Amino acid sequence: MNDIDVSDFYGLDSTLDDEDRLLRDTIRRFVDDKWMPVVAEHFEAGTFPLDLVPQIAQLGLLGIHLDGYGCAGASATAYGIACRELERGDSGLRSFVSVQGSLCMFPIWKFGSEEQKHDWLPRMAAGEAIGCFGLTEPDHGSDPSSMQTRAVRDGDDWVLNGSKRWITNAGIADLAIVWAQTDEGIRGFIVPTDTAGFEARKIDKKLSLRASVTGEFYLDDVRIPERFRLPEATGMRGPLSCLSEARYGIVWGAVGAGVACIEAAVEYAQGRPQFGRPIAGFQITQAKLADMVTDITNASLHAYRLAQLKEAGTIRPAHVSMAKRHNVRAAIDTARTARTILGANGISLEYPVIRHMVNLESVLTYEGTEEIHTLVLGETATGIAAYR
Repeated sequence: MNDIDVSDFYGLDSTLDDEDRLLRDTIRRFVDDKWMPVVAEHFEAGTFPLDLVPQIAQLGLLGIHLDGYGCAGASATAYGIACRELERGDSGLRSFVSVQGSLCMFPIWKFGSEEQKHDWLPRMAAGEAIGCFGLTEPDHGSDPSSMQTRAVRDGDDWVLNGSKRWITNAGIADLAIVWAQTDEGIRGFIVPTDTAGFEARKIDKKLSLRASVTGEFYLDDVRIPERFRLPEATGMRGPLSCLSEARYGIVWGAVGAGVACIEAAVEYAQGRPQFGRPIAGFQITQAKLADMVTDITNASLHAYRLAQLKEAGTIRPAHVSMAKRHNVRAAIDTARTARTILGANGISLEYPVIRHMVNLESVLTYEGTEEIHTLVLGETATGIAAYR
């Protein structure tokens, strides 16, 4: 039985082609060699290592799943593998890549003009311009259609007023994708963060996703030209499609967080003696590990099947909701169980488990709460929207 890798129990990675294996191994080396030596320090300080952004860009990870304009044009499976390996390092690392590629580059690529694509996407793929995604507001999280941020036409310009909160990269971003109410419905805008009236503030005192910059921004009569509006983004279809792209990455990323916790727990249990033998030899510890491995193996199956649906063009939002809901719950339960195996050492940043455990509390909530995804599945089963 020792020839079974508990981090890939069914050997799903054996189905990867040579190019995807190379991508996996390259990102894994980057995470091990560049990210892991500094993550505890940045987690404790509440900072993100911006000096690593050029290397992240050189790996082709920014907008990895988009075609053209300097982007890698990778498959859905490759994008998923990348997210898994990044979140094996930390949710903050995967979040940075997801926000840049799926929430900021994707809406420009999908809904933008050719001028916008040529202007922004190559720079964003190279890490020369960082984006943030402005949808969530202080009073409107799970119901973004009720947003209060408003954009009003004034001649050939738009004037934006409002605020957005819990925004990854706010404070370090060069542009914000802002969703706002207009007389024609919800529309999307590219707002350079150096525009007069735009102000970003960092949210401090977080106890989760600390190796990630989170903030809020305010729009006070921010004036931008019509050419900064995303011409093809109309209604909630725009931001929700971006969220589906990012949630797909979370499905895979949660597997990476779970794998990191399993690996840490197994290594610790094998080397921690109590009552004259390693705790790995006790039945309760083995029962915990059996549950953890089963949960993350199930999560991996969700991720791989979702990749197949995405590549076939048959993926639906409810598919993503099921996988996001299942995988994040599996990962957070795995992290909590791993923490108990490590005992008091489980709360130390010397080990990765507590970082993943508290990070996953945020992942459980952002990009659609567990409760909302539950209701999406309920609506799919019954045809009745219980949240309206």
